[in-house]
Amino acid sequence: MAARTLEPLPVTVSPTKPPSLGRGSGDGAGPRKATAIPFPRARRARGPTHAAQLSHRTHLTLLDGPVDSYAYAAILEPCGCPNLGRQVHGHALKCGFRGHEFVETKLLQMYGKCGRLDDAFRVFDEMPERNLYSWAGIIGACLDHGFSEEGLLLFRELQLEDIELEFFLFPIAMKMCSGLDAVELGRQMHGMVIKYQHLSNIYVCNALIDMYGKCGSLEDAKRVLESMPQRDRVSWNSVITACIANGMVYEALEYLEKMLRLDSLVPNLVSWSAVIGGFAQNGYDEEAIDLLARMIIEGFEPNARTLASVLPSCARLRELKLGREIHGYITRHKFMSNSYVVNGLVDVYRRCRDVRSAANMFEYFSVQNEVAYNTMMVAYLENGEISKARALFNRMEQQGVKKSTISWNSLISGYVDNSLFRPALELYLCMLSEEGIQPDSFTLGSVVTACANMASLRQGKEIHSHAIVLGLHSSPFVGGALVEMYSKCHDIIAAQLAFDQVAERDTTTWNALISGYSRCDEIENVRRLLERMKQDDFEPNIYTWNSILAGYVENGHHDSAMILFSDMQSSSLRPDAYTIAMILTASSRLGTMDRGKQCHAYSIRSEYESDVYIGAALVDMYAKSGSFVHAMRAYDKIANPNLVSHNAMLTAYATHGLGEEGISLFRRILVEGCKPDHVTFLSVLSCCVHAGTVETGCHFFDLMACYNVKPTLKHYTCMVDLLSRAAQLSGSI
Repeated sequence: MAARTLEPLPVTVSPTKPPSLGRGSGDGAGPRKATAIPFPRARRARGPTHAAQLSHRTHLTLLDGPVDSYAYAAILEPCGCPNLGRQVHGHALKCGFRGHEFVETKLLQMYGKCGRLDDAFRVFDEMPERNLYSWAGIIGACLDHGFSEEGLLLFRELQLEDIELEFFLFPIAMKMCSGLDAVELGRQMHGMVIKYQHLSNIYVCNALIDMYGKCGSLEDAKRVLESMPQRDRVSWNSVITACIANGMVYEALEYLEKMLRLDSLVPNLVSWSAVIGGFAQNGYDEEAIDLLARMIIEGFEPNARTLASVLPSCARLRELKLGREIHGYITRHKFMSNSYVVNGLVDVYRRCRDVRSAANMFEYFSVQNEVAYNTMMVAYLENGEISKARALFNRMEQQGVKKSTISWNSLISGYVDNSLFRPALELYLCMLSEEGIQPDSFTLGSVVTACANMASLRQGKEIHSHAIVLGLHSSPFVGGALVEMYSKCHDIIAAQLAFDQVAERDTTTWNALISGYSRCDEIENVRRLLERMKQDDFEPNIYTWNSILAGYVENGHHDSAMILFSDMQSSSLRPDAYTIAMILTASSRLGTMDRGKQCHAYSIRSEYESDVYIGAALVDMYAKSGSFVHAMRAYDKIANPNLVSHNAMLTAYATHGLGEEGISLFRRILVEGCKPDHVTFLSVLSCCVHAGTVETGCHFFDLMACYNVKPTLKHYTCMVDLLSRAAQLSGSI
């Protein structure tokens, strides 16, 4: 029908962000602390009130004796049971009410409300006379059950009837236009509203605002509001919702304030919830929390919907304390039965790394559907608890929860993030054998990344073939992963071909190809690609330059890396932690402590000094430059040392002959539960050589088997050196 062919008008969203809502400036202020929410105390619950409920028998007693049309209306209007409705229908026919306009209109409305659209149409089609309410009833039933096109066809038929259109029909028609995203059809409806002189009706104008907002025509929605002779809260809330739907959250906030200033209407809970939800949905997380605090100060208590909308902001900000405050408020106000609220709390605890609380929420309060399972699985995977995530995944089937592609993707990508590349590929094969499950671009992107990290070209090519069969090889996500995989396998020609097949390239895809050429030491091609990237209207970002830097460092062009770093500092790009770590690596290999110290000073100014990878690079640089004291200080500054930083410090001890200190650090690493790798054992065995502790060295060598670390030639060389120095030549042989 015509409505389907109409194209919605483009929506223009202003990129300009007005000033923040009162927690410091946005430039250079650093992360800001979320406002404490002044939650009110829970009110004492009053005793339950019991509404009178009419049973089927009570309903039918109204039909004892002589009945009129009003008796049928009294039964049919509250009726939500189709079986009871049919009994009343039969009684009406038996009592001679066939063809009665009023009764049959009530019947078709009842059938529509009960979801029996076929029965509603049957009544409508058999009506000898139809009035405006009959038409409104059947059109409204179409709208309620998602048949907007059919409803609009009926509306067109109604215009051919000799019936004058009343105001209450137009809001129904507007909703159908917005359901079809048919703004041009909505404009025609607007013209009819003017023709029938209903523009002064507040309900019709509110429906117009809602329709224009949902169809992306915000300017039209605002014009309707401004032209209204009388406005109520629904009018203002409709335009606020329209602004939010079109990404104009600060404009929505302005309308919230105008409501009081222009019409002396105090914004209600709906107004506040809409604005708070809009800020949260558009990523203005701190502002959303500020507005929640402001709403409570204004005297409004948030409901479950308000809290469900603001919890994602709390999660993204990783505000655990605030999340617990909201949790307490939810518990006191008995909102724990709301699944959106509970899933929001699970997500807050997940992102704040409080997996225990997330698991408690999931087990005891969550409606355990697929969304809840997926959220909890991701929580376990992000915390490295792989076995628990897999157990939860297996439990879904036992509990009758259907696994979708999203569930499989969550587990596969979690395995890849935890460097379990081979198990991720095995899981992918299991997914392919699952009936009714089809991999998507996110699945293929994850498994291609696994192949890239394993440098498994054969398996990567197999998945590439599967992506071509599914038509997903041209997806930016899959294409970028393929480019990276071929680059890491040093097949730059295949990487270029995969890049050429990507339909809509983005900056990430360009960066993957540039990184590939940089790794393969093809500097001239890197320069050519940078020019092509700019011609395609993509500006190189910090990740672009980092990939080139990584190529320089990997291929030993340390001086070129230092020059590029200087160029970056003089440009508008701000080097990140990864940039600093690579430059420190280049400095340590050049043996130039002066340059290394300059990088160290930059990392302090940029507040990167406590970063674990920056710290490890600083330890390595100072140790190789002969300044053990500075290496020790850099190690002590690291906020949360991991195995990489521990290994750097162990190597520093070994390099400077401080064997006993290195052995003490190794023991501390084991006590902290950090799993040593082959680098850790090589460094501690070197420490044992310097300390001359043969027995300890033999013990550590035997310990390698406990951590599934297979000794290499370097480990055996260390042991031979240790035993030879102790004159135990027989043992070394």
